[in-house]
Formats: sequence, C-alpha cells, structure tokens
Amino acid sequence: MSSGARVATINGRRVRLTNLEKVLWPEAGYTKAALLKYLIAVYPYMGPHLRQRPLVVTRWPDGIAGKSFYQKNAPAHTPDWIETFPWKTGAGEGRINYILCNNLETLVWLGNQACLEFHPWLSSIQAVNNPDFMIFDLDPSRPDSSAQVGEIALFLRETLTKLGLQGYPKTSGATGLHIYVPLEAVYPYETVRQTAAFIASLVVAALPRLATINRSVKEREGKVYIDYLQNARGQTLCAP
Repeated sequence: MSSGARVATINGRRVRLTNLEKVLWPEAGYTKAALLKYLIAVYPYMGPHLRQRPLVVTRWPDGIAGKSFYQKNAPAHTPDWIETFPWKTGAGEGRINYILCNNLETLVWLGNQACLEFHPWLSSIQAVNNPDFMIFDLDPSRPDSSAQVGEIALFLRETLTKLGLQGYPKTSGATGLHIYVPLEAVYPYETVRQTAAFIASLVVAALPRLATINRSVKEREGKVYIDYLQNARGQTLCAP
C-alpha cells in the first residue's frame, strides 16, 4: 500500500484509504497499512462477534501515543453502504446511529478511521433488550495478580458448570479476564445482571481472600474485583 490515498474495492464496494504510511504504533513502527492488513486477516474470526451488534469504537487518529476518543454515532461522512442502527437513548443523548460492522468492507473503513478498539453490545439488533452473553469482568487490583485471576476463573468455571452454563475466557487487553457465558436471547438485561450478581456472590463466598464484588477501589485492595455490572444494555467490552 502506498503512502497516498487510494481506493480499494472490497466485495464490490469502494473503500477510500488514506495516510496508509502513518505510524500508529511508534515503538514497533506499525503503520495504518499494517493495521488494515491485520484486520483483513482476523476478520473471519472477529466478524461473527461484531455482526448485527451496535458498535462503539475507540479512535486514535495520531496513534497510540496521541489522544483517543470513543465514538458511538456514525460520523457524517459515513458511506451510504454502511449499515447503522438508530437508537433513542433515555440519557439525554437523543438518537444515536450506531454503526453495524456486518462485513469486511465496514471493518476496513473503520480501520482507516484509526479505530483500534471495537466494543460491541452484548445483544444484537434482533433482540436488543435481551443479551446473548452474560459477562464477568475479572479486574485485578495489582498487575502481578495473574495467578489470583486464574484461580478465580477456574472456580467460576466450576460454578458455571454446576449451573449448566459454559464460560469462555478472553484476555481483557490489560491484566484481567473477561468470561463470556453464551445465552439464548430470551432473558432481559436485568434478569441476566441479577443472575450474574448471584453467581459472583457465590465465588466471593468461596474465595473471600481473593475476590470481591465491592465497587470501592479502597475496599478491594489486593483482591480481584468481579464486575457483573457490565450486564446492562449499552455496556460494551472489547471484541475478541
């Protein structure tokens, strides 16, 4: 890919690519062109976790050494062929047009906007009020707590198994773990959140020296925080 702008045709759609030689990861020297090649390579695995889900992205226009910002609304220059999902919020934000990353060309277009993080909802637009995942975010208070996080994750797996559920771990991108529990999209968010709170309390009762559900940072020092509050409409976690 050259340093100038060019147009790529992907699945019959024209995607304008710009500043391809811009360095986004200064220490490693990775450019926007490298990012786009990576997104194309991982799309077969990443795509199913994005399709038909309202998407929030984090953009780093000057690379990871610069400032970043979250973007919910599709910008005015979004191509007509990119699908969006209008959602009227109750939080004073009015209507948000979420982008739906339903195909490779949309992902490449987002990559060209220097979107480095992709955060989909836990529910799809087909059942927007009913998540098809329950989430546990294991958040350690210290960076050297990997063994502690692992022990809690294993006990959580045992607890889920006893309840007839299956959890799948994913690294958080920092020092924690995200545990995804697939669900049928028939339960409202509040029911899923209450269930996650109950399961988290079982883990804390069994491992009180390791785990906590206390939201106060001071009160959970040295312990792993089991965050079940992510199970709410509009909350997002970074996609696999």
